[in-house]
Amino acid sequence: MTNRYDAVIIGAGHNGLVCGAYLARKGFKVCLLERRELAGGAAVSEAVWPGYRVSTASYTMALLQPRIIDELELAKYGYEIVVPPPMLHLYGDGRSLLFRPEGERLSADIARFSEADADAYGKYRAHMARLGKMVAGMLWETPPDPADSTLSARSRLLGFAWRFRDMGEQFYDLYDVLTLSARDYLARWFESDEMIAALGFYASCGGAATSICSPGSAYVLLRGFIRDHTTSAGPAGFVRGGMGSISEAIAASGKAYGMEVRCNAPVASVEISGERATGVRLSSGELIEAGCVISNVATKVLFQQLVGAQNVPPEFLARVRQIRDRSTAFKVNLALRRLPTFKDFDARSAGFAYPAQVRLAPSVEYLERAWDAAKYGEISPRPPLVVLTPSAVDPGVAPKGKHLMSIFGQHAPYALRDGPWDDAQRERLYQITLDTLAAYAPDIRECIDDAQVLSPADLERIFALPGGHVHHGELSADQIFFRRPVQGAADYCTPVKGLYQCGASVHPGGGVTGVPGYNAAHVVVRRERH
Repeated sequence: MTNRYDAVIIGAGHNGLVCGAYLARKGFKVCLLERRELAGGAAVSEAVWPGYRVSTASYTMALLQPRIIDELELAKYGYEIVVPPPMLHLYGDGRSLLFRPEGERLSADIARFSEADADAYGKYRAHMARLGKMVAGMLWETPPDPADSTLSARSRLLGFAWRFRDMGEQFYDLYDVLTLSARDYLARWFESDEMIAALGFYASCGGAATSICSPGSAYVLLRGFIRDHTTSAGPAGFVRGGMGSISEAIAASGKAYGMEVRCNAPVASVEISGERATGVRLSSGELIEAGCVISNVATKVLFQQLVGAQNVPPEFLARVRQIRDRSTAFKVNLALRRLPTFKDFDARSAGFAYPAQVRLAPSVEYLERAWDAAKYGEISPRPPLVVLTPSAVDPGVAPKGKHLMSIFGQHAPYALRDGPWDDAQRERLYQITLDTLAAYAPDIRECIDDAQVLSPADLERIFALPGGHVHHGELSADQIFFRRPVQGAADYCTPVKGLYQCGASVHPGGGVTGVPGYNAAHVVVRRERH
């Protein structure tokens, strides 16, 4: 194995793998270095218990872009989607909403809350689909720097403006999404609290330290409309074998073109000579030389731990320090001896056997009060939960006769008011989660064989996510597009020549999209292939 490469990538998360796979297809000799014992970053399937494939962090495929799935031939390497039953939103007190495909039955279900909302739902989705299509086009852009007055920068800015010259009235719609709260934006369309809570759920429960009432949280509403689920790449859903199957397929695709992946290889520093990145040094002391270095780790990790402060301007480091990345998201993974019973789910009426996707949030006030607790450093006593049971449709993720449940919750703050995240606090979070779930599935405790509890501090420790933030930083108007990760560094480049970024820290941010890796690879090819 050679110690000299055209490109070395720090971190074998899915974006690093995408970047490496595209570079390998362009003839680059590429090596990815992963500090953990398995590749995939937050998109992994782990044997937390014997016979289980637990998606320990990210838990469902909603955003991986069809272009990447097709171009990297991921289906050839084992990528397969299992389409789960529709999402069930439970309000309690016998009230629920099953998000079936649009049609008369869904309309009738919504009309139970408001006939006006039933009429508005299709119009809302059509509006968001149009806006989402425009934003989807921006995913593949290298953000221009409006403050750069050089001729080349002005040319790129004009090119961007020309490509989106037909935005028209959608400019104002996009501005509203970037500035309004999810509650206020949805209130323009819907009158019932039930619909606003259901549709605005992820604005309060998507990994961000914000609420459904926070200005700018409406942007999260667009996330579900930036992927075309009708292409040959297939729809969204559970990945057979868990989220790690995505990373495994991307790695296999890259390896077919010579890409190397080394696990248990933590990087200690980026080597810089003559103001240019020339390779990396591992914690073991091993030096790996490269024509360029690409970082898939968070911007804060890169510039606060791996790059010496003397190599970058002080004002740049100040901006990096100011990245807002304190999360309130947590995960609870459960090994089950049997499936729990959701008391407000009727299989005969639903038309399928079990609700593999369930959301728990009775009202807008419930969502806001959960955030109120976290604001003051306290674990929400009743957190909003996304409860997924992938084994109900993909038996291979659990031993025969057993089941796997993945719970993504909010709000448990990264920094607790009454001390660090120790075993006692994790146990408290676990019991709160079970108490919340038991209000909807009373027999849940009788079903559990084992549990894994991951606080925001655990997500930071295990997956190198500063603040425990799954997106490496808030997806807010001041931290997206040409302000991501910081102003002056949105083009996947850094102040150090030959050092690039390809992870969730850069445009378009987190989520398992693959786009940061794709875009960074194309920038590297343009700049490094002479």
